[in-house]
Amino acid sequence: MFKMIALFKKPEDITSFDEYYFGTHIPLTKKIPGLVDLKVTKFTGAPGGESKYYLMCEMYYESKESFKEASKTPESKASGKDVMKFAGNLVTFMFGEEVNG
Repeated sequence: MFKMIALFKKPEDITSFDEYYFGTHIPLTKKIPGLVDLKVTKFTGAPGGESKYYLMCEMYYESKESFKEASKTPESKASGKDVMKFAGNLVTFMFGEEVNG
């Protein structure tokens, strides 16, 4: 499985962030063709106390190739444009391939 990870720093207004993220952005993202699964984790702490990160979204695709194809779709472009609009200063993106450990 190939995945794109969006890691968000803690927003100033958590309530407004959550309302928009879960009410608008996630439904938009779930429309991306080829998206197999989407998992969201809210961080509750870190070994040193509070985490500087608030939330992580993992978006799963069958392969890197299927991710590349999905990225060309209007739905993917809309999701990307939307996240930059409301959280461009908070989000970092990473890509990864799951491996068996």
